[in-house]
Amino acid sequence: QVQLVESGGGLVQTGGSLRLSCTASGSTFGDYAMAWYRQAPGKEREFVAAISRTDSITDYADSVKGRFTISRDNAKNTVYLQMNSLKPEDTAVYYCAAGFSGRRVRLGNYRYWGQGTQVTVSS
Repeated sequence: QVQLVESGGGLVQTGGSLRLSCTASGSTFGDYAMAWYRQAPGKEREFVAAISRTDSITDYADSVKGRFTISRDNAKNTVYLQMNSLKPEDTAVYYCAAGFSGRRVRLGNYRYWGQGTQVTVSS
């Protein structure tokens, strides 16, 4: 069992940056692939980025590629999402998730979820 707590969300202007953090507890963090998803009002939850257990493999949604960077620090049990050049369409609740995956981290079985953190980008 893994408990996940996100932080770092907030209100930012178009073109600004935020860094989200997700800290895990309750199990061995390094055993899990990690991912970020987001859900905008009235829309389904969508994949944003994922990283393998040893951070050697990452994957991004096309909509964030080149602007967002996922990373992890296994010593701190934390995964990060650095978000640059933010757009109003990035406004959503961002969730981190932990699970198991092969090389195709986007398709991992993410079974543990945080409570989410709100990101709002004003135009």
